[in-house]
Amino acid sequence: MTDKILIVEDDVDIANLMRVNLRELGLEIDHQTDGKLALKQALTNEYALIILDVMLPSMSGLDICRQVRNELPIQVIIMLTSKTSETDRVLGLELGADDYMTKPFSVRELQARVRSQLRKYHALEQAKLPMQDTSETLQVGNLNIDSRNHQVFLSGHELVLTATEFELLHHLASHPGQVFSRSQLLESVWGYHHSGYEHTVNSHINRLRAKLESDATEPKMVQTVWGVGYKFNPQGA
Repeated sequence: MTDKILIVEDDVDIANLMRVNLRELGLEIDHQTDGKLALKQALTNEYALIILDVMLPSMSGLDICRQVRNELPIQVIIMLTSKTSETDRVLGLELGADDYMTKPFSVRELQARVRSQLRKYHALEQAKLPMQDTSETLQVGNLNIDSRNHQVFLSGHELVLTATEFELLHHLASHPGQVFSRSQLLESVWGYHHSGYEHTVNSHINRLRAKLESDATEPKMVQTVWGVGYKFNPQGA
């Protein structure tokens, strides 16, 4: 079955560039230029991925991201931001975007990011299939991570994580006590290691802590090692 993605971009030239190069990956492409129409389209269709520009007519991409994430917690989203707008990048990630790209971007970067995010989508789709067993379960204290079914339980309560949050947590918890730099996490979880994208890791760590920790300001499980990166503390679970 062909993966379908939605491109929300009001610059027709950029949208056409993305359409042509993503069709090379065998993808079916929908394109929308208007923010409000894009939100309706995103909520009434099933997309493997949404590529979402920030600046749009009638409704901003940030507002779309917020509402899509509220309605579809595991929808995979890549934000498009301008090279100079750090605020938009941080806000997009804090609102739930899985990744972002700054314009202008290369065709190779676009295809690599899309492939990486589609792998997460396919893992989630696989988890929906019936007759799944729980043989691939990681148990750390009160934390239970079921990698086969993409579910996380903390003290018996299921946590609603995005696909990227799940992969980040699973990666850290699979290597308890090991410290990972931001660049190492970018390569392992997002599938690339371009410099300048550290905000991606920072924001996902913050979102993960908000869901995992009893007090996100004093995390017990996902801890910062200052000047180095992050580690998972099994004693905090």
